[in-house]
Amino acid sequence: MDTFWPWLMLAGLGAFHGLNPAMGWLFAVALGVHRGSGAAVAKAVPAIAIGHAASVAAVAGVLMTAGLMVDQGRLRTATGTLLIGWAVLHLLYGHRRRVRIGMTTGLAGLAVWSFLMATAHGAGLMVMPALMPLCVASGPLAGVDAGGSAATALAAVGVHTAAMLAATATAAFAVYRFVGLGILRSGWVNVDLVWTLVLVGTGVMLIVA
Repeated sequence: MDTFWPWLMLAGLGAFHGLNPAMGWLFAVALGVHRGSGAAVAKAVPAIAIGHAASVAAVAGVLMTAGLMVDQGRLRTATGTLLIGWAVLHLLYGHRRRVRIGMTTGLAGLAVWSFLMATAHGAGLMVMPALMPLCVASGPLAGVDAGGSAATALAAVGVHTAAMLAATATAAFAVYRFVGLGILRSGWVNVDLVWTLVLVGTGVMLIVA
């Protein structure tokens, strides 16, 4: 279980990110409705996943680099504190600062939008507890194989992105084809609040672990 739980956590967080409307499936549905085409939804989802993966990969790269130089205990505490601070900022100011990209954007613009949204929401920071046991040594330069760590980090980003892509595609096509956007007014939970609570919980877990 110690070997598999980080991978399961990465997949679970990927699915959670994919189900969050702010991470992109709502944009994909709106794009499909605007253009009157299910193909637009199908093209949007991979672009959204690519942008999300780039954001998570950037965080993973910083984590791997920091893990070569900083003791894991200090890294966990610093990361946990950053996550809690990020959650507070998101709760206070997140709704005021939205990335504006119109319905006429191309796939490249959509990927950039996804990257910025994932970064602003702290999606990469949220996967830290799963990445640390996979990519960070127990101490500075303690038996670190940089090539192996890089390959593991890429695999971790791949697993996370695959789960996110599957969840995003499922939500987007379900809403576009069958459910309709009315569910957001009547039956959808406040994912933004859940996201904030998960950020805080992840930060606390890193600090006390």
